[in-house]
Amino acid sequence: MRRAGLVFVFLWFCIGGIAHFAATDLEMRIVPPVDPWPRATVLVSGVFELLGASGLLLPSTRRAAGWGLFALTIAVTPANVYMLLHADEFGVAPWLLVLRLPLQALLLALIAWSTAPARLGGQVRSAPAR
Repeated sequence: MRRAGLVFVFLWFCIGGIAHFAATDLEMRIVPPVDPWPRATVLVSGVFELLGASGLLLPSTRRAAGWGLFALTIAVTPANVYMLLHADEFGVAPWLLVLRLPLQALLLALIAWSTAPARLGGQVRSAPAR
């Protein structure tokens, strides 16, 4: 189950990161207007999504990538709230945007759980020495 969660988190951030570059103008629409550099915000967050997703692939970087993706998910919450508060501007049903916030909490839990060190016999299993 943990591997399935990890695959989901990887795909979520890999696809999301690519979207930041493939649909930059669309992504910029949800950046709150108080941000003076929406394009840079979208591109930088896209880079961090892709770096985080890549970091999930290696056991030696997985935990750090998990922490980074956890922090990034919290950092983009204002954009999600902004979109909810201005749902009429985005052509999305408000109930979907309301549902997105608890789903974001579930995503945070999934990131934390799937990137935590594996336990073997009640002890944390460390990576093999090099």
